[in-house]
Amino acid sequence: MKLAWILWLSSLSPTPLADSMCLATTIYLEARNQSLDGQLAIAEVALRRRDSGRYGNKLCEVLQQPKQFALTLVSPDKQISDWTAYWHSWNVTIAALRNWQLPEPKRRLLVPGADHFLAYERVNASWSGGEPLHVIGDHGFYRVN
Repeated sequence: MKLAWILWLSSLSPTPLADSMCLATTIYLEARNQSLDGQLAIAEVALRRRDSGRYGNKLCEVLQQPKQFALTLVSPDKQISDWTAYWHSWNVTIAALRNWQLPEPKRRLLVPGADHFLAYERVNASWSGGEPLHVIGDHGFYRVN
């Protein structure tokens, strides 16, 4: 299945399903080779950005901001080919959303304060000067805003 098809389908879906679809696909594209904590940390950054309101009020809006997440950086022709990893990203999404529904003091936070991340092997971002707040796998997590 192509990324373009998933994005089209999410545009037709009600918000909760669309947001889950966008987040699961982002986790797959950004961190399918990472640990569970690394995948949950990607979700945490996306949810923190949504809650800030600075990047959009829905996860799909946040995750489709130009040049911010893989949904806009990867070719729309990209094939989702590792179905085991893709279904796992859905399980991670469900766990992340359940965790985020808890009152703030009860949430399990892996990258507190982080609103950006980068994969060191793929990206050298101008905003990433200085030490990251957290490192999980090959991703650095930063507070930029």
